[in-house]
Amino acid sequence: MMEIVVGLEALERPYPDTVLTIGNYDGVHLGHQKILSAVVKKAAETKGTSMVMTFEPHPVKVIAPERNIKLLTTTEEKARLIEAMGIHVLLLVNFNKEFSGLLPDDFINEVLIKKLRVREIIVGDHYTFGKHKKGTIELLKKQGKLLGFGVQAIKNVMVHGNIVSSSAVRSLLHKGSVSEASKFLARPYSIEGSVIKGKGRGQQLLRIPTANITTPVEIAPREGVYAVRVSVRGTVHNGVANIGKNPTFGNDKISYEVHLFSFSGNLLGENIRIYFIDRIRGERTFPDAASLEKQIREDIAYARQLLCRNKP
Repeated sequence: MMEIVVGLEALERPYPDTVLTIGNYDGVHLGHQKILSAVVKKAAETKGTSMVMTFEPHPVKVIAPERNIKLLTTTEEKARLIEAMGIHVLLLVNFNKEFSGLLPDDFINEVLIKKLRVREIIVGDHYTFGKHKKGTIELLKKQGKLLGFGVQAIKNVMVHGNIVSSSAVRSLLHKGSVSEASKFLARPYSIEGSVIKGKGRGQQLLRIPTANITTPVEIAPREGVYAVRVSVRGTVHNGVANIGKNPTFGNDKISYEVHLFSFSGNLLGENIRIYFIDRIRGERTFPDAASLEKQIREDIAYARQLLCRNKP
């Protein structure tokens, strides 16, 4: 089981032969996975400790809050995905103004050497660090020769000629391109949420029961209808999901609703995870409930075809 350490001050002792990577790791996409695999492999070779240093909150939220960055994963989800890669220790560093002001040399000496006693650092080949991002991989390598640690720079992963990055995944989700996003993530994009009481229209008016969820995620795919898979109590069900304001009924708040195929039972209060497989259509306004019901049944039929073609 991966150990999670919250804050540099919580480090009671250095770990043996630490192989470290540093980054935000939002989304834990293919590029991140390549780095994490290299860390795990190196730690196994040296019988050392594989460690990820990441930040809470995301540095952009502190340095440039006006950018209003939306994160792909919650801290809990990020930890789960990193643990699945085989990492020994996840170090969550509180990113604040003081930490952001550390000069590159101070970060190397005070954090990497005194606190962590790193043996190897493995990062992406565009990694920068320290105040105003003045620290470079070249500086790390130079200091590594003097202080006794190695440095590896891992090249970007490309998919269809595009660099895999967290910002690229966000862009795809904003477009609703969930099938493309899954290629960057090596898994379907998903959100977790708790089932809450809805308006009751699905069952009573449309005769198609839906589960409404509330979710802590900051970003979701573009408004519309999606073919999905839903994990409930450890079992995965096929389904269709709608993200949007239900304009036919004049709502003004975004809601998340999912209809599970071949499922009966009360989900109220359950935690479920929705995996987005493909987009079916955008959200539309219908003249009446009957027209909406007809379209939803067509969506369900199409979702079944999509999910049949995209078997896990």
